[in-house]
Amino acid sequence: MKLGLFAAILTAFSGFCSSASAQQPNPLDVIPDKMPFNMPYGAPISLARAQAAIAAVTAEAEKRGWALNVAVVDSGANLVAFARMDGAQLGSIAISEHKARASVKFRRTTKVFEEGIQKNDYKYQLSLDDIIASRGGIPLIDDGKLVGAIGCSGGAGSQDEAACMAGAATINK
Repeated sequence: MKLGLFAAILTAFSGFCSSASAQQPNPLDVIPDKMPFNMPYGAPISLARAQAAIAAVTAEAEKRGWALNVAVVDSGANLVAFARMDGAQLGSIAISEHKARASVKFRRTTKVFEEGIQKNDYKYQLSLDDIIASRGGIPLIDDGKLVGAIGCSGGAGSQDEAACMAGAATINK
């Protein structure tokens, strides 16, 4: 009886060791043919266009009963316009700006970082400067060039993203 139990344990252990040693390829080792998110930076977004994007966000948020903070930065990640809707939480002021800055600096939506960390376990992204792994940062693209980004915060990430998309739609054509 003891010998049979010992043999079963030894067999299970050796199977575990052999499967543990079988390495899966690391997806980060794949070398893409082209640079991802390689969009050229353009001239900075104007105040008028930034305010129009914010107006679209706040209209969408008001329609849904959401109180958000909205920030628009230019192609150099400098704040151009900001709005805090009545009742929007104070902690989200800086977060909306952070989402916009991260989106323009890295030329992608902040949802990419959220998914990278949560779905793909790309923990290395947490070590990169200015990353925010929360959706709600959207690049603003005019004529194929990155002119700025918009960031929303104050709701659930999906709410922030949906509202920001309404603002981005005024620029991204």
